Amino acid sequence: MKALVLGGVKSGKSRYAETLATSISGQVTYIATATPLDSGMAERIRRHREDRDSSWCTVEEPLQLAQAIRNAASSDVILVDCLTLWLTNLLLKEDEALLHQEVSLFEDAVSDCRISLIMVSNETNMGIVPLGELSRRFCDEAGMLHQRLAGVCDRVELIVAGLPLKLK
Repeated sequence: MKALVLGGVKSGKSRYAETLATSISGQVTYIATATPLDSGMAERIRRHREDRDSSWCTVEEPLQLAQAIRNAASSDVILVDCLTLWLTNLLLKEDEALLHQEVSLFEDAVSDCRISLIMVSNETNMGIVPLGELSRRFCDEAGMLHQRLAGVCDRVELIVAGLPLKLK
């Protein structure tokens, strides 16, 4: 089973994905992509660590997500949180070749994955087109990635106010 869990900031998407992972198995590998670029993000990361099931294997990987997924193949479930933070990390490197390489490797790893894979991502494309070039690029990259992933996932859900809306 491959699942894509989308939602806005503080929508409940991570909690929903964690509950879904636990319903499948207790043997979960949690791949965290966040990097503490400021004190606010450091606090979010701390809270996520505290909320996470302590029996899960946690891997912190901000860039090489495909390799982290492949390395976790001995688990029953892989939970990736979150794809948009991973994309941000890649975009901030300002290296087009790296971005395209890592996204391509990630999509191959998703296709090749034979265990349950749950991916969490921010749905950012429900408002106006951002003014800044980097913000527009981020929204474009995220939107296209979400579309490609939705095509290969068995399950796609949008979380709003903690409530899931089944899209697929």
